[in-house]
Amino acid sequence: MFVRQTVLILISIPVILLAMAAAYAGKGYVDARGDAADLSVRAATLSEEGRGAGDLNPDALQILLRVEDPSFETHKGLDMKTKGAGLTTITQSLAKRVGFRQFSPGVRKIRQTGYAMGLETRLSKSEILTLWLDTVPMGRDRTGKWITGFHAASEVFFGKPLSELSREEFIQLVAIPIAPAQLNPLHPDNTFNTRVERITRLIADACAPESVDDVWLEGCASSPSDTEYPL
Repeated sequence: MFVRQTVLILISIPVILLAMAAAYAGKGYVDARGDAADLSVRAATLSEEGRGAGDLNPDALQILLRVEDPSFETHKGLDMKTKGAGLTTITQSLAKRVGFRQFSPGVRKIRQTGYAMGLETRLSKSEILTLWLDTVPMGRDRTGKWITGFHAASEVFFGKPLSELSREEFIQLVAIPIAPAQLNPLHPDNTFNTRVERITRLIADACAPESVDDVWLEGCASSPSDTEYPL
């Protein structure tokens, strides 16, 4: 009898944990749908100010999505199979900034994913990308102040609006989000230059990521010695 009870308990534990995870993800989903109206208004305001996704020219948009989230236009908030995409979509990245007072890795990833999927049911792709562009961390300026958003970073790093950047300047911005505390156009060290070079090779179709988690684009290394990345 004791052995039987022990077996039943051991079997039930994974079921209970799975149910708890589903409930936590579901809460994120419901919360996102409840927050969506306010987020939509925020996205509309940004667009009216010339700081929306629509202010990216087609080439810039293609570069950004190719690096950050290749299946952004078709996925529903989650992508675990596209090479180079990593395990965090643009929508999930946005979710951890607008859906949490303070996000930390671990179990909150479950709610983050549910929240992202909820956003996808209420916001357009353009709204999601507009909000992401406005909230993504982009490193520090010359005084050490933290920069938030692509549009702000364009002004700080290049002294002009995002829409006026050259292709090469825009690629430098796209290089930053993966490690904003380490990659900075104001201090273009070897790690930064390597990142820019790999992105340039990627969008020229001269290479391809090696796997889903190849977010540092090891598959686009120019030589075996090209291993300067800190993460």
